[in-house]
Amino acid sequence: MDKDSPDKSFTIPASLPLLPIRDAVVFPSMILPLFVGRDVSVQAIETALEGDRLLALATQRDPEIEEPGPDDIYSIGTVGMIMRLMRLPDDRLKVLVQGLSKIKIVNFLRTEPHIDVEVEELPVEEAPEWTVEVEALIRSVSEKIADLLPLRHLPPELLSITANVEDPGRLADLVAANLRLRVDEAQETLEILDPVRRLRRVESLLLRELAVSSMQVEFQTAAREEMNRTQREVLLREQMRQIQEELGEGDDRSCEIEELRGRIASAGMNEEALAESERQLERLARMHPDSSETQVVRTYLEWMVELPWSAASDDNLDLKVSREVLERDHAYLHKVKERILEFLAVHKLRGGGGSKGPILCLVGPPGVGKTSLGRSIAQAMGRSFIRMSLGGMRDEAEIRGHRRTYVGAMPGRIVQGMRQGGTNNPVFMLDEIDKLGADYRGDPASAMLEVLDSEQNFNFRDHYLNVPYDLSRALFIATANLVDPIPRPLLDRMEVIRLPGYTPEEKEVIARRFLVPRQIEECGLKSENVKVSRAAVREVITGYTQEAGVRSLEREISRMLRKVARRIAEGEAESVSITLRNLQAHLGPAPVINEAIPRTAEPGLARGLAWTESGGEVLAIEATIVRGRGLILTGQLGDVMKESGQAALSYVRWRAAELGIADALQRNEVHVHVPAGATPKDGPSAGVTMATAILSLLTGNAVRADVAMTGEITLRGRVLPVGGVREKAMAALRRGIKRLIIPEANRNDLEEIPPELARKMEFHFVRDMEQVLEFALTDPLVPKAKGRRRGSRIGTSALGS
Repeated sequence: MDKDSPDKSFTIPASLPLLPIRDAVVFPSMILPLFVGRDVSVQAIETALEGDRLLALATQRDPEIEEPGPDDIYSIGTVGMIMRLMRLPDDRLKVLVQGLSKIKIVNFLRTEPHIDVEVEELPVEEAPEWTVEVEALIRSVSEKIADLLPLRHLPPELLSITANVEDPGRLADLVAANLRLRVDEAQETLEILDPVRRLRRVESLLLRELAVSSMQVEFQTAAREEMNRTQREVLLREQMRQIQEELGEGDDRSCEIEELRGRIASAGMNEEALAESERQLERLARMHPDSSETQVVRTYLEWMVELPWSAASDDNLDLKVSREVLERDHAYLHKVKERILEFLAVHKLRGGGGSKGPILCLVGPPGVGKTSLGRSIAQAMGRSFIRMSLGGMRDEAEIRGHRRTYVGAMPGRIVQGMRQGGTNNPVFMLDEIDKLGADYRGDPASAMLEVLDSEQNFNFRDHYLNVPYDLSRALFIATANLVDPIPRPLLDRMEVIRLPGYTPEEKEVIARRFLVPRQIEECGLKSENVKVSRAAVREVITGYTQEAGVRSLEREISRMLRKVARRIAEGEAESVSITLRNLQAHLGPAPVINEAIPRTAEPGLARGLAWTESGGEVLAIEATIVRGRGLILTGQLGDVMKESGQAALSYVRWRAAELGIADALQRNEVHVHVPAGATPKDGPSAGVTMATAILSLLTGNAVRADVAMTGEITLRGRVLPVGGVREKAMAALRRGIKRLIIPEANRNDLEEIPPELARKMEFHFVRDMEQVLEFALTDPLVPKAKGRRRGSRIGTSALGS
């Protein structure tokens, strides 16, 4: 028998030398290399080589035992043939053996110098008859081998070999020999003699190995990708570092960290902010530069170092210069200017430090210069100016900022404005504070409570920064058209300064000093190109605009000068003079502004005065009667104004019998209408006007056309004070009405009216409706029956008559 090619026809002797195997199970037809080093194993191989090269191959139960005994070796094994032998330098042998058939160890004959065993050949399993079950089992095993082949390092020829094997027992041995099975599982499979059962066992093991291998491949793929990315980044960074060293450049990341460290140290932060910044800087230094969290921390630190923690501008403490700046940019508005000069005076006496900035609220109609005044105040004080519009703001995070847990989080508008200003004592204008809203995202007005409280804003906490920031040195100036929409707690924290509307004389001064020169420059003209007469300016004010401010006036002036610019640009003229005579050529005919106010005295028509966010207004209140009972109020009136109408009618009913109008009231329904129905109206000041219109209608006594009135009425006819007297007086003067009836309690409000205008008007102060009717009706009322007893009449008084 050739030493390298064993003969396939052999007879198993009754006794064979035994080679104990530690970690493997040899199946029939399996070729396996073994490294042999134990003396008993070397002697067994030497004995087999001297004979027919056959030996018994059995697996140890415990691979750690160096000298196994009969109880340490499985009884079922395989007859193996030594195919090749290689002697190694360390006296070990490398043996290539091939399993031939299964045997059972019957008895141990000797253990020295090698182990001889008595064996018994197990009967060869006969191939079962072909059945559908066997065929399906063979195909299933073959398919699983095909699936497992790319996942495990199996011999590539295994697939072709198994595809040609039709014997289930041999197929089971082939597959089991090439799977990485545990010793106990392989031994259990070897001991199954039924070929179909053994193949089913191998199929279940294949299924498990397939699942394990698939999961293992997923893990390896993910680990390999991560490893490759990490190794690539390490390699690239090392290459970058070497390139920077060659170019003489430093490590950008180290430079960035050191730069941030230096900026934090020099920012002048408070203790808590400094500790938080240093903590975040240490986190940044430990983070991977390309992670998303790194960018979040970097952005946070950029905000921290760019905020003006200690940087402050030096206030201009020269009160004379500050007054000149305020007077240069704005005419009138004396209350605001005096308040700013008072603050600067206190600041100067305190040595230029330690005084908290006031919190002002400028309330007035549109166009009177509230916003532009804030910029002038900042210039007069030598401070930076920040403007934040609050109109329509509904999210609390706009004020306090977003927490850093949110993607794209940013500080609130307050902190953003402080960074924009660059100092911790700017003039901070909160424009349109009465337009703040609220919804499910929070109430910004409540968030403003901390900002505008001088006892709290030194420790303002933005959600994004999460450290205290001092706002107490900033001068906050809020603007509003109305006080009513501002929540009471917020209004209580501000010093309210009311800016009244301008008189025609004041508008003329503003137009000539500011508006006309500014629009000449805006239109590309020069002062020598155009001249505007005083009469033309007055006509634009009274005939083309009707407002408390000067915004529409400036638009009309701009429209007028644009036509002049076109004429000069087209070469029609080198200079143009605008006078009252040629004004219509530039602006067209004057709009009919006063059409809603009749100029004739009629029963049931009275002229009332109202205050709106745009200034004062004159209302023509009409009354009529129709068949029915009760009261109809139209003209888009608010609840308070409707209640005033009910009170006026109740007063008229109270006096109906005395004046002989009871039958008319009982048979008819009173309808009171306030024209301009598309405009919302509200307030109690039209009560006396409604009562006068109803009494005038029912008695047939007309109301004088040159009289306007205001005041709240009670059920007993008393006249209560109202607000906005100055604006109402200016509105009446604009409409050509010079006789006003106002409550006696409002007498002191006349001090707000310029004396030159007060001399043009006649004011009648009243305490009850009898005085109102005495001044308002063309003819005195004559009682037709003895009426109810009322309070004593109070004498009248007039100013400027």
